[in-house]
Amino acid sequence: MSRSVRTRPEGSGQALSEAYDTALLDLDGVVYAGGNAIAHAVDSLAAARAGGMHLAYVTNNALRTPDAVAGHLTELGIPTGADDVITSAQAVARLIAEQVPPGARVLVIGGEGLRVALRERGLEPVETADDDPVAVAQGYGGPELPWGRFAEACYAIARGVPWYASNTDLTIPGARGIAPGNGAAVEVVRIATGATPQVAGKPLPPMHRETILRTGARRPLVVGDRLDTDIEGAFNGDVDSLLVLTGVTDAAQLLAAPPQHRPTYVDADLRGLLTAQPEIAGETDGGFRCGGWTASAGAEQLVLEGDGGTLDGLRALCAAAWTAAGDGGCALEAGKALARLGF
Repeated sequence: MSRSVRTRPEGSGQALSEAYDTALLDLDGVVYAGGNAIAHAVDSLAAARAGGMHLAYVTNNALRTPDAVAGHLTELGIPTGADDVITSAQAVARLIAEQVPPGARVLVIGGEGLRVALRERGLEPVETADDDPVAVAQGYGGPELPWGRFAEACYAIARGVPWYASNTDLTIPGARGIAPGNGAAVEVVRIATGATPQVAGKPLPPMHRETILRTGARRPLVVGDRLDTDIEGAFNGDVDSLLVLTGVTDAAQLLAAPPQHRPTYVDADLRGLLTAQPEIAGETDGGFRCGGWTASAGAEQLVLEGDGGTLDGLRALCAAAWTAAGDGGCALEAGKALARLGF
């Protein structure tokens, strides 16, 4: 399917919670970090829900079960049921179940969330390559996952057993900073075996399909902090997206984003769900205007002039950068322009 190349963040005359029926929210870096709620998340989500928006939580983290995730969110002050949580473990379990016989044994390299998801699909989780599995399922197992689990995966894959991964996020945000994610663990097995897994999680279609099947969303809005999973997943699913700057993506990465990583909307945090989004005016020759700012692309750098709100300036810079880059990523120097905005 061909898509026009996005050259600027879009505006919305309505609050996003009114323009879309369902928010498909990433968790780590969006709702919480390291187990603690991110600033403004609890109140913003409560207001969006009160206004009629359905909230669904879509995570590539396959470690915890939907019940555990829902319980944690509820403890944070965000009332949530297990049916409101969609995990990459569920997506990869469905993918495997469609390709193996009912009741088949699956070697699990990961945590309880993956085991529960496999059982939900009628599959039998096993622990070693000697249990004659017909598939290997790998998901995030947390910092205590024993090294020997990777060896079990390698033994099975070397015997020709097909390999599946819940997701390939290289990093995961936490309270102390950025830690290795499941993608880093997948690389360990890939390097040792030379094999390539089938992957289910964001940004790939199996995760989007799982989300739509479970939520029934008609006008979904993907809300995330990662360009290469959340925003690219929305692009692949042909749905709109909101990038919040509370997780791993910084302003410079946003300006350099190629088309598949460009969000529909940009905001500081989840308060963006409750507000209209400003229009960006102007064209290449006269610069792009948002609020009191005008941004343009020079020969070697992005130029920002004027004054106003930080996010308006960043939105204007996105328009200048993405227009200059076309169907590539913008390589113009942005340091001075971003410094004016405090980034």
